[in-house]
Amino acid sequence: MNNSSNMTHARLVGVQSNPPPYYLDQSEILGFAREFFAGRLNGLDRLLRTFENAEIDSRNLCVPISWFAEPKTFQQKNDTYIEQSVELSAGAISKLLRRFDLAPDEVDYLVFVSSTGIATPSIDARLIGKLGMRPNTKRIPIWGLGCGGGAAGLAHVNDLLRGTPKAKALLVNVELCSLTFQFNDFSKSNLIATALFADGVTAALLVGAESELSGCSIIADGTTLWPDSLDVMGWNLQNDGMQVVFSQSIPTIVKEKMRDCLDSFLDDNRLSLADIDHFLIHPGGRKVLEAYVEAFGKPPEAFSLSADIIRQYGNCSSATVMLVIERFLAEGKYQPGDLALVTALGPGFSAANLILRF
Repeated sequence: MNNSSNMTHARLVGVQSNPPPYYLDQSEILGFAREFFAGRLNGLDRLLRTFENAEIDSRNLCVPISWFAEPKTFQQKNDTYIEQSVELSAGAISKLLRRFDLAPDEVDYLVFVSSTGIATPSIDARLIGKLGMRPNTKRIPIWGLGCGGGAAGLAHVNDLLRGTPKAKALLVNVELCSLTFQFNDFSKSNLIATALFADGVTAALLVGAESELSGCSIIADGTTLWPDSLDVMGWNLQNDGMQVVFSQSIPTIVKEKMRDCLDSFLDDNRLSLADIDHFLIHPGGRKVLEAYVEAFGKPPEAFSLSADIIRQYGNCSSATVMLVIERFLAEGKYQPGDLALVTALGPGFSAANLILRF
């Protein structure tokens, strides 16, 4: 898994987000939840403290909050998902390519990652014509990776570019979690999902080792799938849409299993935790961040960037870790040779890990 020369590694050139248009303060969503769940959920006042305890200040949604005041069919939700995914993805890609003075027809791969809607033809197919990309652009839609899809998506693109060292690839992560809101579900899980999840869209540019574009190298990647954990995270597909599944055991799993997972991954690549200079993790929520602090034996400040991102954007599933990377690259607080760990948890239950070298 570990290669001895940078010449064999794909490079991450840049990440560009395109926040959905409706910005909401957490207090606005709290007000909606208080009215929606009133008289329908026991212990509501106590449970509403989740909105404050989540340490999320704001979020972006692809539709106004009034959209959730009436029930929607699966078809209505999914039609909105397709429309918004195409528009928001196209915006993110266009901004990214302009930053690096590239034309859409210079892209060789388009990898599209999402788990919050369904489309056939897939969203990537719709983007080819809209953006003026080449008809022979290789496109790969990936569905079902959930919150792990940012890190896992980078790993998949890394594999592609190892075999095509002159190629350029786009990784697009679109998660419109708000559209999965269940109007007829008055459970604690639906309330917690309302407190945490948001919409996020990112595009990343990666290149093979022989490209003229510079960036940080992806020197290692790996995944772990824990047995007997299929019920920890995912979707229940119902007549009126996707009902989120996320177990209260996730922070415990992080505390008990992530250190061994990380140590094994690093050891396979002749590294240790002491070699890591920066931690770029998907922040599933406050309790998950606290679990990482305990599992890795690091101070909370080591994960402050992830905490800042979820505070500003909420949990945008696979796009969240890409927002973390975007902010990290923009701030530039790294030195040549620094190593950064990228990690995200997803359905399976699974972990995706990468090492970036600057």
